[in-house]
Amino acid sequence: MLIVTGAGGVSFCAGADLKAIDTFAPRLMSEEGPFGFTRLTPSKPTIAAIEGWCLAGGLELALWCDLRIASASSTLGFPERRWGVPLVDGGTQRLPRIVGLGRALDLILTGRMVEAREAQAIGLITEIHGRPLDRALEYAEALASFPQETMLADRRAALAAHGLPLDEGLAYEAQAGPATLAVAARGAARFAGGEGRGGAGAGV
Repeated sequence: MLIVTGAGGVSFCAGADLKAIDTFAPRLMSEEGPFGFTRLTPSKPTIAAIEGWCLAGGLELALWCDLRIASASSTLGFPERRWGVPLVDGGTQRLPRIVGLGRALDLILTGRMVEAREAQAIGLITEIHGRPLDRALEYAEALASFPQETMLADRRAALAAHGLPLDEGLAYEAQAGPATLAVAARGAARFAGGEGRGGAGAGV
């Protein structure tokens, strides 16, 4: 598991230094993206623990993560719109996939910033918590306790097949079946032996 958070627990990330915009060009053309990795898909679940400002490239970094846990005082958005700075680190592609095209266009076109409650209501953040990093660690520990082969296969299918026609997505999902049958059989045997009955151990 990977957790991304801001240093000191004050702000997640307020984006790039616009005073240094002349240094952006070489990184814009890289396959990895301006941050050096955000045009790549991580191989493991990623969680953003957000406090304070999560703006511009910082929001694009949070969108790169699978889950986003934020404090109630967090603010998210793309304020660079007002200065004519484009979204270049995945924001135009990931935000619509997370909140839907209509809500994404609202944030992308207007550059308005949203507080944590609204961000949760539209699906931009997963959960509001008083201590986002502690909660992210709880999530990570729970995810690490699950059988990894099937969890990672399901994650790959959800990410890779998103946007495909349903029949193609179902076919992609089915490809993982044979590779995970042994793990599934062991898990089913544990359940049959009494483990997890009544919902014990379910959820995070």
